[in-house]
Amino acid sequence: MAAEQRSQRITPRVKEILSWYQSDNPGTLANLHRMLMTGTLAGTGKLVILPVDQGFEHGPARSFAKNPAGYDPDYHFELAIESGCNAYAAPLGFIEAGAAKYAGQIPLILKLNNSDSLSKLGGAPVSAITGSVREAVRLGCAAIGYTIYPGSDARNTQLEHLRELAEEAKAHGLAVVVWSYPRGSGVSKEGETAVDIAAYAAQIAAQMGAHVIKVKPPKALVEHPEAKKVYEEQKIPIATLAERVRHVVQAAFNGKRIVIFSGGEAKGTDALLEEIRGLKDGGAFGSIMGRNAFQRPRAEAVKLLADVMKIYAT
Repeated sequence: MAAEQRSQRITPRVKEILSWYQSDNPGTLANLHRMLMTGTLAGTGKLVILPVDQGFEHGPARSFAKNPAGYDPDYHFELAIESGCNAYAAPLGFIEAGAAKYAGQIPLILKLNNSDSLSKLGGAPVSAITGSVREAVRLGCAAIGYTIYPGSDARNTQLEHLRELAEEAKAHGLAVVVWSYPRGSGVSKEGETAVDIAAYAAQIAAQMGAHVIKVKPPKALVEHPEAKKVYEEQKIPIATLAERVRHVVQAAFNGKRIVIFSGGEAKGTDALLEEIRGLKDGGAFGSIMGRNAFQRPRAEAVKLLADVMKIYAT
């Protein structure tokens, strides 16, 4: 169990990471410590987080029909705990459904905004605020989560809401996790995972005060012509996933902000683990893996997450 794997003595690596957040109060630092010192990867400076917002974002059947146990919120708490994840992230309803039963067993991240796939907003994708900092505090969460869409015509509203929520969260001693997903009229569909766009997304989240930044694994594509000139002139290496990840992490204050990468759409185990090796070799701080974990039978999901953690631990 993750609670049994938790180490209370801070490690030099975790102490170093916490030193990067000079403006934060003891409560926020304690919650960052809590996430970094929980689970199989406790003390390593690496994070593997289970996020389950897909029921809201994509619908129940698309999310849970492959593994019907996932319709039950308890399943996801138990999967995160049993597999030794550092934290579990979900919208308000799922967190409320198990917060008391599993109190103290794993750090929780309350996702404060969500969208659904029933309406398409075209060039202005934006998520609705569906939770509050007060609810995160009431439920014993360690952090809030918030999604921004750099490239959206509605990005100003998103950034203004994030600034307000991050300020309130930090005042209450919570950490801030930002999903930074370029999307909208400002980027092409292929460009959403271009290396220059991914690095820009990480930089924006860091500038907005995120403690933990979630981006997608970058591809060997440079989207913006102005950026392409710089990449070519400065000979920035982007041929391998490890090189691209290294560049994205560098964009987050020279690696002084925690950058983790999404697992993306469901894929085969071999392909997934190969991607994790590339992320790890590039200096990623970890992964946040939802569908690739909870859509598998429980024993298979636990083994997969254990294999992912082994890669990061080495």
